[in-house]
Amino acid sequence: MTINETSKAAKPAIAPAPPTKHRRWLRRTPLFLVLVAAGATAGATVYFGIRERTQAEEHLAVAAQVAAVPTVDVIHPKAPDGTLDIVLPGTTQAYIDSPIFARINGYLKSWYFDIGAHVTKGALLAEIDAPEVDQQLEQAYADVTAAQAHLRLSQITAARNEALLKTQSVSTQARDNAVGAYLADQALVQAAQKNAARLEQLKDYEKVYAPFDGIITARNTDIGHLIDAGANSPTSQLFHLVSEGKLRIFVAVPEVYALAARVGETVAVTADAYPGEKFHGTLVRTAGSIELLSRTLNVEVDVDNAQGRLLSGAYVFVHLALPRDSKSVIIPANTLLFRREGLQVGVVRQGHAELVSVRIGRDYGDSVEIVSGLKPTDEVIVNPSDSLISGTPVRTGAPQAAATGK
Repeated sequence: MTINETSKAAKPAIAPAPPTKHRRWLRRTPLFLVLVAAGATAGATVYFGIRERTQAEEHLAVAAQVAAVPTVDVIHPKAPDGTLDIVLPGTTQAYIDSPIFARINGYLKSWYFDIGAHVTKGALLAEIDAPEVDQQLEQAYADVTAAQAHLRLSQITAARNEALLKTQSVSTQARDNAVGAYLADQALVQAAQKNAARLEQLKDYEKVYAPFDGIITARNTDIGHLIDAGANSPTSQLFHLVSEGKLRIFVAVPEVYALAARVGETVAVTADAYPGEKFHGTLVRTAGSIELLSRTLNVEVDVDNAQGRLLSGAYVFVHLALPRDSKSVIIPANTLLFRREGLQVGVVRQGHAELVSVRIGRDYGDSVEIVSGLKPTDEVIVNPSDSLISGTPVRTGAPQAAATGK
């Protein structure tokens, strides 16, 4: 026996492992049952996978349909109030606005009031030195004296001739000549007196007086300036005087509101210099006709300005109270659609968009008055798409605030 044989003989033999329960089941179960179970497992996996995918596709299709319906913001038109304020711009003007010119040639001797001064009627504003007029007036007085002397002489002559005619000492012709000379001298005296009175009036123009109570807004002269009474240009005026106790405001009212601008109506006037404050005026007169180029009616509004708070030339706003149409509504301007069919708006009815033709009454800028086509209960689409057509399914978002009228 060799060593290898001895070692093999010495190793004990390893017994085989007993069969497990699973292996025993496999040995006892027919092969087709195993295949059936595996197929069923695979079939169930495929079925539930396909079903889950089908459900996901259905949910995706529904979500896509929902997403395809646009969401729009809507507002409800606002019914207008009982009255409407039409705000129109205007410029205040002094009730009396007058330049002060000289009526006599000369040199400015002195002035007594400057710009911003409040003067009363009859106040002396300036004096003009006119020596030529003074000399002419002295000559006129001398002419009156000479004419009166001639008149007295002719009067005596006429009376003497009348007495001599009774005794036939003078002829009738001589008496008539004396009477005619007397009458002519009377006319010469009257002419000399009128000329003197004219020069006296001209001399009075050497003093410039205020023609009414007011404020000096301009002084265009100074001491020593040559005064030309014949000039009538703005630069030749001595002073500019305005009366601001009452102000005029001329307003151009559009033709569509012309019939509502009634004389005697009280209107409100506002100015940027006094935010939140209103001044009261009265519509005193209208032009009575429409201006052809601007298609407006010129209207005058007078405002009491006894306290002098408003200045002439100020830019103000006149609020005319006009009645509203009870059937009209107010909507924002961003709801309008300009189409070939005319002006339209989109409204939501039964889940679909519908285009409605409307007619504008008044345009306030950020909002408009609609006089036909809409009701306060309608849901009007805000910022509608240019491609919006009637019948398009839509969903409405939260209603926005109602439109505001002026």
